[in-house]
Amino acid sequence: MPFFKKLSLFYYLSLFYLSISFVLRTVLMVHPITQSSFTFLEVIKIYGLGLCSDVFVFIIASGFLWLYLIFISNSKYNKPYGYIIFGLLLSLLGYVTLVNTILDEYGGALPKIGITFVGIKTVFFGLYLFLPQYRERLRLWMFSFVIFLYVLLLLQNGISEYFFWNEFGVKYNFIAVNYLIYTNEVIGNIMESYPVIPIFTALFIVVGGITFFIVKRTKSYLAKLPTFKEKISLSLVYLSLFALSFWAIPTLAKKENSTNIFTNELQSNGIYKFYLAFMNSELDYFKFYKTLPNNQAYTLLHNLLPEIKGTTTQRTVTSDSLEIKKNVVLITIESLSADFMKRYGNEKNITPFLDSLADKSLEFTNMYAVGNRTVRGLEALTLCLPPTAGESVVKRKDNKNKFTTASIFKKKGYKVNYLYGGDAFFDNMESFFGGNGYNIIDKKTFTQSEISFANVWGVCDEDMAKKAIQTINADAKTGKPFFSHWMTVSNHRPFTYPNNKIDIPGDAKSREGGVKYTDYALRQFFAMAKKQSWFTNTIFVIVSDHCASSAGKIELPLDKYRIPAFIYNPSKPKAVKYTQLMSQIDIMPTLFGVLHFDYQSKFYGQNVLQPNYQPRAFIATYQDLGLIKEQVLTILSPKQKVKQFDLKMILNSNVPKVYESHYDEIILKNPNQKLINETIAYYQTCSEILKNKQYQKE
Repeated sequence: MPFFKKLSLFYYLSLFYLSISFVLRTVLMVHPITQSSFTFLEVIKIYGLGLCSDVFVFIIASGFLWLYLIFISNSKYNKPYGYIIFGLLLSLLGYVTLVNTILDEYGGALPKIGITFVGIKTVFFGLYLFLPQYRERLRLWMFSFVIFLYVLLLLQNGISEYFFWNEFGVKYNFIAVNYLIYTNEVIGNIMESYPVIPIFTALFIVVGGITFFIVKRTKSYLAKLPTFKEKISLSLVYLSLFALSFWAIPTLAKKENSTNIFTNELQSNGIYKFYLAFMNSELDYFKFYKTLPNNQAYTLLHNLLPEIKGTTTQRTVTSDSLEIKKNVVLITIESLSADFMKRYGNEKNITPFLDSLADKSLEFTNMYAVGNRTVRGLEALTLCLPPTAGESVVKRKDNKNKFTTASIFKKKGYKVNYLYGGDAFFDNMESFFGGNGYNIIDKKTFTQSEISFANVWGVCDEDMAKKAIQTINADAKTGKPFFSHWMTVSNHRPFTYPNNKIDIPGDAKSREGGVKYTDYALRQFFAMAKKQSWFTNTIFVIVSDHCASSAGKIELPLDKYRIPAFIYNPSKPKAVKYTQLMSQIDIMPTLFGVLHFDYQSKFYGQNVLQPNYQPRAFIATYQDLGLIKEQVLTILSPKQKVKQFDLKMILNSNVPKVYESHYDEIILKNPNQKLINETIAYYQTCSEILKNKQYQKE
């Protein structure tokens, strides 16, 4: 068999993978979420450098295929070697099954994967050894199965990349890694959001057809197996390409340097992006980001947060009025972008109740979410600090006994609850809230009779509203004030909810329906609350956790972080608009100001109603850390990169200026060093304080 013929399997599979990648890039380029046009040079870069990345990634990914092929032989089944190898495999199977191995130390599914792999290897070796008359047929089946798996995984990856882009507007990132951990919720979400049976039926038919085509043209490898010398030659070729790929892939990734984020994303290889996200789930600020001398950073922070002490954010907050021990209900609404509300320009009237409630509240018209995931919103509202690089504090191991909004309420004698319609295990909420003194009420606490409708994310918001009323009523009977934090779930893909509640059917699976149903459920909650004795002695805080989408042409598009927020006081319903720029981390310190609380604070968040407040907002992804201040957006990125954008408001005649959320973000040619230093000071000190465990409750 000619030498190149022995490599035919690699040729066919690589051609298949490169075809998928080409089609995927083309589809994503014209996808509605890709809000960008591309120059001719950008298109050449996307397809040219993208193709090179794909080739080298495939070479790395085909390592298992190379190992499988070079170990196919007949000589290893000859006596006595075959029996010795089979005995060793049986011993290894017994060892991984009965003994605590290194796989058990890592935990999770690894031990089962290890046992399954060794078990299959042992069974097939035994079949080849003891049934030589069937060896060729069994080998062809295994050969076909290996090709089937490769084709399936390559095609499935392309489909997954499409759906991930459809959700987030980027190739795989840190979120994709998280999704591997929470397979129940994620697979359930996919099952409920998309026509899975037709998709997978078509997928397996296509994969079967492609596998048949490739096997037919490459099975000659099995008819005359390469000699030992030929396998050495094949291995030298492969290992040389493998080494070249290790150098080329990160080198090509450095070429993803366009100012257009979509160009970079389309040029990149999704598998390599997933690998990078997996390896960088925790980012060391001091290793990856631009820093200042520590004394300079804290000197700047002293100017930004008056009255803090030393290298901490600790300070005394006092009021000139008597404390108001009112109950507090904090409602965090899933994925409620500001532009879903009528006041921000939405013409579909999908938030009629929230719009009406905002008209009777202290409304914050210019607030920005800190991040693009629920855990970031919960972190901001609970810890009131800027988003640090990598994973949210909620998801970290060191997430307990922190200085939180709950710790202040508990010192004031409040009962504290966290209410969530799903399983609080998801996103580590149970560990975080339970470890910080909250009593958790989630789906596990519901009886079957209390659930009228549920999807993979949990019970519908109406059911949670009833449970919240029940929980609060029980707390009110104790005579103590209460603080209850309710996180909604219904405005989340697959956007299913009970039928006949709003004018959009619950099985339509539309984003507008999810928003409108949540608005409806909140109307029902307040209708029930008004009938309770505690209602007029309660203050309600309503705020979104993050926007529905974070995709944009640049790293941090402002309109994808603008969220609604307001404080409603039933005993004094009054429309007041606070129009200054502010962050999600400020709303709870502002509430404490409204209640005239005296307390020892460690918060970065501030009472924005105080005269010394300096307007600014924090927005971030898991790696890009931004500060909005003085009409400039400053972004810190890994590898000590810094970008700044001048912000020019795009006026819309149909939207009052205080609600306008769209800006042109124009690269600053002359950097504003003052704002760069302030951005570094915020994020550097916050990272250090968390790292040194200085944000613990006392």
